[in-house]
Amino acid sequence: MNIKRAKQEIKDAVDAYFLKDEYGDYEIPTVRQRPILLLGAPGIGKTQIMEQIARECGIGLVAYTITHHTRQSAIGLPFITEKEYGGRKMAVTEYTMSEIVASIFDKMERTGLEEGILFIDEINCVSETLAPAMLQFLQCKTFGSHQIPQGWIIVAAGNPPEYNKSVREFDVVTMDRVKKIQVEPDFGVWKEYAAQVHIHSAILSYLNLRPQYFYHMENTVDGRCFATPRGWEDLSRLLEVYEKLGKQVDKEVAGQYLQHERIARDFSNYLELYYKYERDYRIQEILAGRIQEDLLKKIGHAPFDERVSVTGLLLSGCTRQFRKLHQQERFVERLFGNLKEVGKVLKEDERAGAASWELLDKMQVETEELREKKKEAGLLDREEEHELLRLSETLSTYGNVLKKEVPEDGNRAFDRLRELFQTERDCYEKLFHDCKECLEHAFDFMEAAFGDSQEMVIFLTELNTDRAAAAFLQEYACERYDRYNQRLLFEKCDREILEEIRTLS
Repeated sequence: MNIKRAKQEIKDAVDAYFLKDEYGDYEIPTVRQRPILLLGAPGIGKTQIMEQIARECGIGLVAYTITHHTRQSAIGLPFITEKEYGGRKMAVTEYTMSEIVASIFDKMERTGLEEGILFIDEINCVSETLAPAMLQFLQCKTFGSHQIPQGWIIVAAGNPPEYNKSVREFDVVTMDRVKKIQVEPDFGVWKEYAAQVHIHSAILSYLNLRPQYFYHMENTVDGRCFATPRGWEDLSRLLEVYEKLGKQVDKEVAGQYLQHERIARDFSNYLELYYKYERDYRIQEILAGRIQEDLLKKIGHAPFDERVSVTGLLLSGCTRQFRKLHQQERFVERLFGNLKEVGKVLKEDERAGAASWELLDKMQVETEELREKKKEAGLLDREEEHELLRLSETLSTYGNVLKKEVPEDGNRAFDRLRELFQTERDCYEKLFHDCKECLEHAFDFMEAAFGDSQEMVIFLTELNTDRAAAAFLQEYACERYDRYNQRLLFEKCDREILEEIRTLS
């Protein structure tokens, strides 16, 4: 199955394992809560989905790469204690608590999360001395003599033997005690994820043209050469930073992430052309509504790779605007919720005006505490953290304004807050207008350059997979989007069905 389905399977298992009956007991007893074993090629996102699952389910996550551990750190160190057997005192060997089990209790104490996932990566690549402990861990949910706390489920990941010489195959007895999920690379699913995490548009355009390089593993005389989704994502982050620094990603730099010389060279050549197309076609001018006839003639005679690249550049410009709007919308909603609470207090007590800044200061402290708590628990992604930081700064600014002006009563204080809040509303309205103009101008060019073409299908498909774009299009009734989306995507679906029927026959 693909990584998206695997993620949903694990989330479903979390829901099932943590469901309790009317007496507070787990519907599936702990002994029957099978550990989940993810098996799949390296770099396809097995590790990454665990953080997403923990955040989305609101549970704890403790993650270990087991190959970094010795037998002692996994099961604990021996020490001698004294016990009495049959009336005689005997020296007995016991073990200190496993570092891994102890870290679960530490996580529970720090975050207050009583339920979570213990994730063990590279579980089938352990050393010979640790292998028996791993079998015991999967079969009995213990490290040494220490039980995994109730309410914590086990998810383990490993690579098939063809990708790692150190792999140890589990026997039937062990495999019969786990919930095995086999994961395969899937470019279509990865594109949905790529839209959410803002993978660089040059990489998306390149892989749309050469999807066979999304995941590519090849044995050569010089060893194994490969390109993986993890490599593409890490290269995307570097590309963004290099653009800010004015640096260039060439074949040597690309090859540090795409460890396949031919693919690294091909991508670096494509990247040069991509930047050239951005300059030659004056993408920002197109999105501002200035379309020149010479550009339409140029794109009309351009090869398919160039046409797809220009489509990708237009998409990139649009989605940047959509994401700014989406971030502002989320922030405005969150800020409004806070100010609404302040407004209730101010309206109930007219004398609260002079001390209204104290309410905002208190709310700002609570926001900071929430951010720290969620960050400690691992339930905070970068986008939400930036949102909470901005909220904290804004509440502090509003509080300082009220402290300086000292409104006469609660109503005056609330009116002043509404004036301050209107600035953020105006910013949202401007961004919404900019998005509307940007999208309409993009359609102007796409219609004039491509009409009902494969490029238009790509443009619509990518819009539909971007979360911020989809949110904007729910609010803005774009006639051309609806028209092309209905006609072209249905035609594409019909063609795919017919092709599948021909293949089967």
